[in-house]
Amino acid sequence: MKPATARIAIGLVVFLLLLSLTSLWIADPPAISAASQSDRAPTDLALYDQIVAGVRHGGNYYDVTAQALRAGDYPLRPFVTFRLPGLAVIEAALPPLAIRVLLYALASLTAFVWLTRLMPLLSRLAPRIAVVILLAGSILAFVQPELAAFHEIWAGLLVALSLALRRPGRWIEAVALGLAAMLIRETALLYALVMALFAWIEGERREAIGWAAAIAIFAAVIGAHAWAVAQVTGPLDPASPGWLGMQGFGLFVKSLVLATALQILPLWLAALLIGLALLGWFAWDDPIALRMVALLGVWAALMSGFARIDTFYWGLIVAPIFLTGLVFVPDALRDLFA
Repeated sequence: MKPATARIAIGLVVFLLLLSLTSLWIADPPAISAASQSDRAPTDLALYDQIVAGVRHGGNYYDVTAQALRAGDYPLRPFVTFRLPGLAVIEAALPPLAIRVLLYALASLTAFVWLTRLMPLLSRLAPRIAVVILLAGSILAFVQPELAAFHEIWAGLLVALSLALRRPGRWIEAVALGLAAMLIRETALLYALVMALFAWIEGERREAIGWAAAIAIFAAVIGAHAWAVAQVTGPLDPASPGWLGMQGFGLFVKSLVLATALQILPLWLAALLIGLALLGWFAWDDPIALRMVALLGVWAALMSGFARIDTFYWGLIVAPIFLTGLVFVPDALRDLFA
């Protein structure tokens, strides 16, 4: 960069850090793993566990889900208030031990593949140790079996693994994993759209067509899902209050703090580290980092405008490898000031 451009970049970094501190004004979200102590209201996690138990005992997914939503005073309209059935049906068919092993295996594979991408970039021992610690801090929430019914846990790992496996000319595995993520959590569609756009821009036409095909399959599944939900709901069922939370960038930052090991730090310090991790991803000059930056930007916009306090866990989708961006921060700041 020329000096004038670098000064502008430093100013933008300061602005990003100040913007991250807006998380200090975001209210604490409700607990996701235990009922409220004041009104004993069920949590989303308890709802998903209840649905899995109902399907395991022979119930039809849509009937069981409708009953669980009504019992918990949840909205049943529009159809997106029903999660896609894949995860619940699979978990209902497996013993708890198999689910735990599968979760550990997916998290371990994701971590291993990312380390194989990052280690060759780091020539010294200190940053290599740092990236292992940062990756562990990012993936901590994803190795908790009690959260296995949470769709974002699995979708987030699949997105991270898909991104790590994608290389120029090698995209089939990435597309397949991206489709699996979409079929578990609908919001993973944004990841597929980002990947399809970059493939098209870079002239990777076959890859772009592959992502388009995955998105078409997902659209067909969503259509069938909407029809199935319509069979078990009616006009008198409560509707969602909507997702126009308008909480701003602070909720995105706080969601990443709560999704990673940064939650043990004071919020002001954790928020600043989130801002610096974003800088690190910006600084890494690599196609995979550019895609990650675009995904983070889309997710920040999504959560800033549409997430509510009680849906803070949307941030789990981009959290599994997020903190590893910090390993690039020392070089980024050194270069900017130089």
